[in-house]
Amino acid sequence: MPRVLTTAMQTALCAPVLRCALLASLQFADNTIYVWSGIGPITWNGNTYQGVGSLGSISTISEDSTVEAKNVTFELSGIPSTLVSEVLWETRLLYTAQAYFALWDSTGNLIPNPVLSYQGKMDQPSIEDDGKTCSISISCENVLVDLNRPCYRRYTNDDQQIDLAATLTRLSLPSTTVDTGFRWVAGLQEQITFWGTMPSSINNV
Repeated sequence: MPRVLTTAMQTALCAPVLRCALLASLQFADNTIYVWSGIGPITWNGNTYQGVGSLGSISTISEDSTVEAKNVTFELSGIPSTLVSEVLWETRLLYTAQAYFALWDSTGNLIPNPVLSYQGKMDQPSIEDDGKTCSISISCENVLVDLNRPCYRRYTNDDQQIDLAATLTRLSLPSTTVDTGFRWVAGLQEQITFWGTMPSSINNV
């Protein structure tokens, strides 16, 4: 989705009355949840967003002039205790959460197109349960957080084979293609290379 304000969105932002809301999509293992900060269901982009009103909230979305991974927390309260285990087991770090900034016109129609304000990968949720209902907070990390993680890759044949299948698919090469370029790396550590004429003894300078 575009991050650029459309002409209609710019006009609405300059209007005397601002009718705004937040839309959120949370991807889980078996489905994607669509909610928004108002009341009742609305449909946008082919998906139905359920209104959670004051039961849902999103922490401040901030940006600055430095390249830094900013996280955002999605919170939803009033969840039945029977659904707690589902949220715990279906939330994974690789799943995506998105937040959109939306505006309405004076007649209650959604102005195209809501702006993607934040997108990140969901972390493990935090849960507060009183036995009847609970509140769930899910921290979402910006993709830039990967820059802080060490890269444990090696120039070895075993490491190369990890990505070989995906590389062949991306390059539209047959799956039977064999790449043995890194198979010889270990032997290079002990290899003695002579430039020009080979000496009669390895003890020669």
